[in-house]
Amino acid sequence: MPAIDLNGARVVYMETGTGETVLLLHATASSGAQWRSLAETVGSGWHLLAPDLYGYGETDPWPGEGPFALAAEAALAEAVLPSGPIHLVGHSYGGAVALRLALQQPERLRSLVLIEPVAFHLLWANGLDPTNRRLLDEVMELAALVSRGAATGDYRSAMAHFVDYWNGEGAWLRSRPGLQAELARRTPKVVLDFWATMTEPTPLTAYRGIAVPALILRGARSPRSTRRIAELLAKSLPTARLETIEGAGHMLRLTHKGIVNASIAAHLARGTARTPHAAAA
Repeated sequence: MPAIDLNGARVVYMETGTGETVLLLHATASSGAQWRSLAETVGSGWHLLAPDLYGYGETDPWPGEGPFALAAEAALAEAVLPSGPIHLVGHSYGGAVALRLALQQPERLRSLVLIEPVAFHLLWANGLDPTNRRLLDEVMELAALVSRGAATGDYRSAMAHFVDYWNGEGAWLRSRPGLQAELARRTPKVVLDFWATMTEPTPLTAYRGIAVPALILRGARSPRSTRRIAELLAKSLPTARLETIEGAGHMLRLTHKGIVNASIAAHLARGTARTPHAAAA
């Protein structure tokens, strides 16, 4: 796969097709490879770019140039982009990065797809109402468990908590030993991802300026935290559509890829046409 050098770090990305660029940003502990089936769905008429974010896939770890933040990950994404219009698609952590990048590239942005973005900083919104406070406490508890496991070297325990939160109790134990080992190795970067998504300074009101057609996808069985974030964004992005996929959880990009891929393809096909605001599940 092609690669570039970014401040001494090797950044690897998947690239297929021609036409307008669609930048695909993957979830925590995943890689750009999670988008391969989408390439088959949309065909060769779109230029798909799917970078491995810092510390995932074949991209080097974050080199430690200052405090880690979503802005650093967005800079990685920008580095692989060609000139011209862009469409952004992000899942989970990649969705949080996509939001940051959308604010940095308003003149180039044509459309946006967010699949349960873990923009945890938005749970600080509205003066921490009781619902948001409970959900934020839940996420902070998970982040603390993962951080403690990383600090003590108990990577497997850290990732067991992480995987079970997003996929349901017992998901870790049902995972293949090889997958468990692979996920455990990614624990230090998972800690950085939590830090970046919880300390992002952008207020909810800033996203009202993202006026391109936006599609927000969530699973009906996902953790309440990301379902709530999807609601907040659907009410803030002026042309957003919120779709809930029944029977799906947070990893809907993988478990319900046929439905998700079809939704993304249909959204891209609408081009840059403006759509009325509708935040209905």
